[in-house]
Amino acid sequence: MKALPAFFAIALLTAGSLCAAANPWIQQGDDDFYNLDYDQSVANYEKAVADDPQNAEYHNHLAQALLYREMFRDGALESELVSGNNSFLRRPKLEPPADVEKRFFSEIERSMQLSQARIAKKPDDIFALHQLSIAYALRANYGFLVRKSWRASLYDSSQARKYDNEVTQIDPGDYDARLLQGCYDYVVGSLNWAMRALGFVAGFHGDKQRGIRTIEEVAEKGKENRVDAEIVLCALYRREGQSKRAIPLVSGLIQRYPRAYLLRFELAQMYASTGDRKSALNTLGEIAKMKQENAPGYGRIPWEKIYYETGNLEFWFDDLDRALDNLRKVTATPEQLKEVDLNTGVLALMRQGQIYDLENRHNLAIKAYQQAVKFAPDAEAAHESQHYINSPYTRPIHTSDRG
Repeated sequence: MKALPAFFAIALLTAGSLCAAANPWIQQGDDDFYNLDYDQSVANYEKAVADDPQNAEYHNHLAQALLYREMFRDGALESELVSGNNSFLRRPKLEPPADVEKRFFSEIERSMQLSQARIAKKPDDIFALHQLSIAYALRANYGFLVRKSWRASLYDSSQARKYDNEVTQIDPGDYDARLLQGCYDYVVGSLNWAMRALGFVAGFHGDKQRGIRTIEEVAEKGKENRVDAEIVLCALYRREGQSKRAIPLVSGLIQRYPRAYLLRFELAQMYASTGDRKSALNTLGEIAKMKQENAPGYGRIPWEKIYYETGNLEFWFDDLDRALDNLRKVTATPEQLKEVDLNTGVLALMRQGQIYDLENRHNLAIKAYQQAVKFAPDAEAAHESQHYINSPYTRPIHTSDRG
């Protein structure tokens, strides 16, 4: 079992699933959002809010886009969130600008006010209950990702689940409202006794397999949240060592959102986790070709990101010479390192140290590890590198979900 923080992140990062709407600005904003064009999605959601400032849903859309834009810029949407060696809890917290934080909370508070006003008039208002659930889930996202507050995040996610429970009690056929329920079931079923002692989940034991089944139902029968459910399943299948089940889902998402290049990187890692080196490297080769051809969305990928992903896979498949060559391309100069997020940069340095250790060149390995620690001292890979300085890295006997 991988580190629990990643389980929590899966639920939080997807719990704020948003409903479709007839407003054309929302429709275009949604397409931009899933294609990773967050600046444009924010702009379109702003227009929707201007058109109808009394619509809680529109405020939720805008709040989520603001948060995901910061996550994207920080590299926090990378697959290391749900796989590999990185414990999400020990990643440096996001540090959005003060004006972005203020705006995020303003949109959340306005959504909550509007929803609560409708509920006061009509307690069984499904739309308002669902939007209130989304607002709490988004606030849980922020508490976990930015403030690193487990207690606040777990409380807000519990509140979000409560409101979606009310929705399904009123309308058992509302499968969209079950997405958060499934995520929550999975997460709580993975908590240790200490986390349960926080009290917000008292009396609710959770069930990982039941949670997955619920999310599968949303992916099959949901309407607005079907895509979100598929994204969650991709993460959970991989987390559970079932990457083969995730591959067709990711492939379908790539067809639907062709500019979302992170999906192709995720597909490559999924192939790698099944031992299919050829398909994994071919997928990365396709990304490089699309960048060369300046395909929509792909021109923004730094070459250093492609070099890292390629070198990382070669590292796990014991092609150490090629791996080292690609990883050096990421870290050769300070300018190149600036092209990637902190997480990618520190991992590229640590991997080089690990390769040197596997080649019995520990003196060189120490230098790489020291660079990793200096580059991002708060990252998990930096803590791991510090350990390897005194205890040289050795290859684990079993490796799965290479990340």
